[in-house]
Amino acid sequence: MSGVRGLAHANLRAPAAMIERLRRFYIDVIGLREGPRPAFRSGSRGYWLYAGDADVLHLTVAGPGDALPAPTGHFNHLAFACTDLVAIRDRLDAAGLPYEIDEVDALGQVQLFLTDPCGLDVELNFQR
Repeated sequence: MSGVRGLAHANLRAPAAMIERLRRFYIDVIGLREGPRPAFRSGSRGYWLYAGDADVLHLTVAGPGDALPAPTGHFNHLAFACTDLVAIRDRLDAAGLPYEIDEVDALGQVQLFLTDPCGLDVELNFQR
């Protein structure tokens, strides 16, 4: 067996201005929180965003000459397990962000689909 226990985190790498936009989006709109990030010997800069006690999204400032988006191939979206559908919809509406809603009866879920500031699709899942 592979020994994989689960997904550790996702990382978005972009120029500093975009990283700041992404930081605000994922904190203010999605509801993640900024938490501890270790100092790296490489000198990389950025933020670690947390859901509860887990660092789930790393935002890394691209260095000089490293600012072009990486090809994502068939990567489609990030998905987060969420609570408080009403509060998150209120935040999305207040921010003027468009989103789509789907209900998956077989899973007892309501799903919201939206796009982050760098164009990545985001799925928010809520148990009914």
